[in-house]
Parts: sequence; structure tokens; C-alpha cells
Amino acid sequence: MLGHAADAVSERVASSRYVRPPGALPEPTFLAACTRCGECERVCPVNAIHPLSTQHGLAAGTPALDVDVTACVMCVDMPCAAACPTDALDLPVERWRGIRMATIDIDEDRCIAFRDVDCGVCVRVCPGGTNAISLDASGRPVIGAACTGCGTCISACVTSPSSISAHPIGRKQ
Repeated sequence: MLGHAADAVSERVASSRYVRPPGALPEPTFLAACTRCGECERVCPVNAIHPLSTQHGLAAGTPALDVDVTACVMCVDMPCAAACPTDALDLPVERWRGIRMATIDIDEDRCIAFRDVDCGVCVRVCPGGTNAISLDASGRPVIGAACTGCGTCISACVTSPSSISAHPIGRKQ
């Protein structure tokens, strides 16, 4: 696995524009390692992984997630990474530890908890637990360091459209 300095250089060379499946290497390394075989897509039990279309240039055919639409369910055995015939998806020794697929943001103007309405649905559904998302003393959701960016909170949010959104690592909308 690359170190933090190499990751920083990688982000300058080819920044992440896509939410990648769990265990994805930094973007330029991922693009070089991924053979676009589709194995990760085939084994995803919720069909959350899809290949990028030809309009995505060099990234065409590589696997991506749209967690705003279909959440990654954080399978215990990580079949997508296990199925990868290359090291493009690195299967960590401690499953899910340190995995970050996306950055999750909460729109405070839309979230009803910021209008003093008891909710907490996002916290209750989070497979990452309270280290990933918790409620502050005022009952408002706070994204924690253990958030994987799986998107479960997005689809569970009671506002329409959701008050929660995902962005590729390092990018905010």
C-alpha cells in the first residue's frame, strides 16, 4: 500500500472523480491496476457497483459506486475486493478498518435535526456505528472519522431529497 506522501502526489496527478468500491487504491494506481474485468460488479449482492461509461475517458469500464442512489451495504466478507484478480481493490487484513469510499456531507439547511426536530435515522442505520456518525448534544448528526462513505444514511434520510450527500474523496460539491 502506498504511503501518505505517495497518496498526496497521486491526488495531484489524477484526483478522484468517482466513488470507488471498498479497498480501491489511489486513483492513478487504481486506473493502472484495474483490468475492467467486472468481477467486483458481478459479486456485489446489491448491484451497487457499475462500470463507468465510455464518456469517462481513461476511467471507462472501471467500477464505481453511486452511493447517492444505491448504498454499499458493507458486506462483512468484502466480496468485491476478494473477487478482484489484481490489487486494484486491496482486501485489508482487518475488514473495513480504514476504508473510505466517499466523503459524506450533511446539508444543515435541509436536515430537520438542525431545526430542532428529533430524528437520528441516519445514526440508527449506519453500519459503521457511532464512530462513523453520531448525534451531538443538540441531537444533530455529526460525521465521524470512521465513516466509510457507504451511503446507507443517504437512502435512509427522511427528507426528500436527502439532506445527506456523498462526494469522491477530496472533492466537495
